[in-house]
Amino acid sequence: MTNVKPDHHVPLVSVIIPNYNHAAYLEERIQSVLNQSFPDFEVIILDDCSTDNSRAIIERYQDHPKVSKVIYNEENSGSVFRQWKKGVANARGKYIWMAESDDYCEASLLQHLVNGLEAHAQCSVAYCQSNIIDMNGRITWQSRHNKLTDTIDGRAFIHHHLAMYCSIFNASMAIFRKELFSAVSEEYLTFRFSGDWFFWVEMCKLGDVFISGRTLNYFRNHTGDVTTTAVRTGQNYIEATRIIIKLYDEQLIPRKVYQRAFRKQYRQYWERRREFNGAVLENLRACFYDPQRTHLSPLMLRLDAWWKHTRNKFSKK
Repeated sequence: MTNVKPDHHVPLVSVIIPNYNHAAYLEERIQSVLNQSFPDFEVIILDDCSTDNSRAIIERYQDHPKVSKVIYNEENSGSVFRQWKKGVANARGKYIWMAESDDYCEASLLQHLVNGLEAHAQCSVAYCQSNIIDMNGRITWQSRHNKLTDTIDGRAFIHHHLAMYCSIFNASMAIFRKELFSAVSEEYLTFRFSGDWFFWVEMCKLGDVFISGRTLNYFRNHTGDVTTTAVRTGQNYIEATRIIIKLYDEQLIPRKVYQRAFRKQYRQYWERRREFNGAVLENLRACFYDPQRTHLSPLMLRLDAWWKHTRNKFSKK
């Protein structure tokens, strides 16, 4: 079911809030969007058939002048990335901000990121720094960049910021150009957890990246989020290696970077390997031990992980 308001003004930014069972954080999320100092935006709220009281909270904002559409799914889509696609299809703005429903932000986030993209027409993505917070709102970690503002060639950004790790680790910390969305491979829809990482790779193939060194976003890490589930099931390793192999196969990263990135994932898995069993363990072994797919020797991976573990063990004594 979709509620749409007639509005002839075309906003510069479309803010998409995809929600599923985040009633506890939803009001804080919506308010942090509505309180932005940058005024020219619309808000599209998507609810993926929540079973908590999310709908009651969303209905409070039904008549807010900034809220252009509220879309309730009659069945759960099973994927936040399908919600991304639906949100963009309903968006009118030049820029898209995926404001995840359990995060919040500073009032100046949009102002700084929109200014970055407006000043650099070659940039496809702009992002700021983010605090990671726990369920009680305590800051547990903070990302950093060594310049207040910076622009990086898209392919260089992939090499240095999307291979060993994903610098844009939370969708809420970034905005992107809507016109480029149709050029992104829909393969991101096939990911359960790391579709955003894949998506940023695709966007960076289409343009450069504007980086704000300001910490303007708050990414909530809690037991119910998809990242926690991914780590528990081992799916994070399967999807991460899939992306890293793609980067190498498409010659977006050199072999040395590929080897380092793949070995990093394997070492993390190796330390936790006894936590997995059954079909999950078999899937993880298939992920790491197929040399035709990985271009790496399983024996060398095991030796590398064992040696790293041994060095760390003795260095702590």
